Amino acid sequence: MAVNAAAVKELREKTGAGMLDCKKALEEANGDLTKAAEILREKGLSAAANKAGRIATEGVVESYIHAGGRIGVLVEINCETDFVAKTDSFKEFARDIAMQIAAANPKYVRREDVPQEALDKEREILKNQALNEGKPANIVEKMVEGRMSKFFEEFCLLEQSFIKDPDKTINALLNEKVATIGENISIRRFVRYELGEGLEKKQENFAEEVMSQVKR
Repeated sequence: MAVNAAAVKELREKTGAGMLDCKKALEEANGDLTKAAEILREKGLSAAANKAGRIATEGVVESYIHAGGRIGVLVEINCETDFVAKTDSFKEFARDIAMQIAAANPKYVRREDVPQEALDKEREILKNQALNEGKPANIVEKMVEGRMSKFFEEFCLLEQSFIKDPDKTINALLNEKVATIGENISIRRFVRYELGEGLEKKQENFAEEVMSQVKR
């Protein structure tokens, strides 16, 4: 299929791949940007794919404390050199990720981090839900896998929508930074504390509160 120049430009900015490679990937993916980015990575043509194997042991431990001290986040983000770790672009990225964790409350960095026990439990719940809805047994498994994608999007940081730009995932944001900065970047680990966590308390919309701080 024919692809427009704007889509090629957007894919190039996200992946750092060449114009021609982006055009071919979009044609192969029928214009789907997410699928095209995956194709480039599989072929080793994106900047992220080319740098993914490089050692990243420098970086920062970024902190974010929500107004009033009710939520605290620490996140370790690695890059290859101390020089990059000190740049404004890298620091801004680290700050955005810390705020993302505060607002969206992910449980894991990536889907590979989810324990098998948790996956099995979630699949069992979703299977029972589908059966209770009266769905035919022969399509229940497909429904479960589809709903598991929603689980990953909610609880895995890299698959969450970016709070500042919901049309973009954190993984896409990460790939953009890799392409711009020119080094491998890895979100290694994080911890999130919430005041009174585990205790009975009124419901709070922390995502809205964090975003109100961003917009000031």
